[in-house]
Formats: sequence, structure tokens, C-alpha cells
Amino acid sequence: MLVDSVPEQRAESASAPPNRWALRSVGLLAALAILLVVAVASIAIGAKELSAAQVWHGLFEDSGTYADVVVDERLSRTVLGLLVGAALGLSGAVLQALTRNPLADPGLLGINAGASAAVVTAITYFGVTSLTGYVWFAFFGAAAVGALVWFLGGSRGATPVRLALAGTAISAALYGYLQAVMIMDDAALSRMRFWTVGSLSTATDETIWQVLPFLAVGTLLAFVLARPLNAVAMGDDTAKALGANLNRTRALSMLAATVLCGAATAACGPIVFVGLMVPHVVRSFTGPDLRWIMPYAAVLSPVLLLGSDVIGRVVARPSEVQVGIITAIIGGPVFIFLVRRRRTAQL
Repeated sequence: MLVDSVPEQRAESASAPPNRWALRSVGLLAALAILLVVAVASIAIGAKELSAAQVWHGLFEDSGTYADVVVDERLSRTVLGLLVGAALGLSGAVLQALTRNPLADPGLLGINAGASAAVVTAITYFGVTSLTGYVWFAFFGAAAVGALVWFLGGSRGATPVRLALAGTAISAALYGYLQAVMIMDDAALSRMRFWTVGSLSTATDETIWQVLPFLAVGTLLAFVLARPLNAVAMGDDTAKALGANLNRTRALSMLAATVLCGAATAACGPIVFVGLMVPHVVRSFTGPDLRWIMPYAAVLSPVLLLGSDVIGRVVARPSEVQVGIITAIIGGPVFIFLVRRRRTAQL
């Protein structure tokens, strides 16, 4: 089926590239404009109500209370949301192409579970209490699980099904370990309860600078892999016929997804559905070409994440609802809709 569709895809790209390229370009510019609006809203709106003039003074003219709220809290939070959102969207796009599953997400390969288990271990057995410590343990856990999934999935002989099965099995085991440790240790439970929800509220400049190199490397690698992943998504036989190196592409894709998702999870905890929803929705109007899916996902995923964060700040003033809860509330119904639509299309 996939092989038969290749000539059709080539004919389509040969007959309609100018108009389609122009439409996609305009759409990407519109997405960037939406992102700019949401980013401004993230800086201007918070649990503490400030007027537009107060926000302006906090950003450019004041070093007092307004600056503490706008620059030290909201600006750092917005920048981290932009970076983490883009990372989650790109990692989701890479994993959906790698596993040839349009409903795959970064949690499918156990990366979130590895980061969470590592942080629980750090809190319970090493006495780590700072966010700086969480970042490094979480990233190490994500990287270790990514390597383990690659090994159990067959290394050079890895296939999408093997990788998905290995990731699912490891996720189940690690979440069981996580729950056991948290139940037995009340201190770990109280400290982990906030982190495991997923939040941008603890964003600091230090956290941003710690994860930025990893996010930059992962982003660059993901975009470089767009063309070979296009071939892999068509099936192994077609990819080989097109000259793709399957083992190298899969290994580098695993690395890119692990670095992106691991750094994002390390910075603000596991945030669900962003990496699943956005690439899947984007594919419906960009088509299967990852050279367009990835830029759109990198722009629209922060829109979803920052928009959810703004909603969480407003709905429970003067308190906040963490962004991980809002994305789960939005993502649950959307995921059910996507699954039902896919099932109906198959019938």
C-alpha cells in the first residue's frame, strides 16, 4: 500500500508544488503570528493581575516589584515554554515517523518514565531537593531508557514494532517502581507530587541555560533527519530502494527524540499529549512530508503549551492549575476524537 502510493506522491509533488508550497509558507507565517500573540499573552497575563502599563514598566523601565513578576517569573516561564513546546512537538513528529504510528508520542518509548524514575531515585536515595539536581537526574534517566529501548528493540535490527514494545514494557516497569517508592516514602511523595504533574512555574534562567544546548542539538538533528525519515515512513523496502540507511536513521532518530524529550522533561516534568496532538493535527494539512511537519510542530506546540499555561494561571486565581493538568484535560478528548476518526477512516 505504502509502496503503491509513492508514484502518486511524486506525481502530486510534481504537479502542485508552487501553490502548495505557497499555502504552506503562508500557513507557517500565520502560525508564527499566533505564537507571537500567545507569547505576549504569557508575559502579560498571570495569577497576579497587572495592567498593560505595569507589564511594560516591568519589562523595560522598572527594577522593582513589577520587574520581579514580569521578567524573573513570566519572561523566563515564557521562554522555557517556547523551548519545551518546540522540543515536545519535534520529538513527537520524529517518533510518529520512526514507529510509523500517527498516534505515537514521546511517552511511547519510555523516555518520560525514565526521567520520572530517575528524579524519584534522586529524591529518595540521594537527598536531592533542588531543581538543578532534578534536571541532571531526569536527563540521565531519559537517556538511559532511550539507550535501553534501542538495545532491547534489536539495536541495528530494530523495527518500529520492537521499539514500541520495548518502550511500553520499560514504561510499565518504571511507573510501577515510581509508584512503589512514592507510596513507601512520604517525603518523596510530597516533593514529587508537584514535579510529576508537569509545570512551567519553576522556570529560571539557570534551568533554561542548562537545557538549551541539549534542545539545540536535538532540534538540529531532528531537522537533518526529516528527509531520511520521510523515506523510512514509507516502509523498509521503499526506504532501502530510495537509498536510506535504516539503521543509522533509526539510531539517530532515537537519539534526537531522547535528547529533546529528555531535556524537556528534565526542565519541567512530564507533560502529556503535546507531542502526540500537534504533529498529528499538523499532518492533516501539511501532508506526510516531515520537512513541513517539523517546522509547523515546532511553532504550534509552544502555542498549545503556552496557551494551556495561560489558561491555568487564570482559571484558579490567585492560585494556578499546572500546565500538565490543562494539557491532559484538553488532550484527553482530542485523543479520543483522533482515535475514533482514524478507526472510522479504516472502516
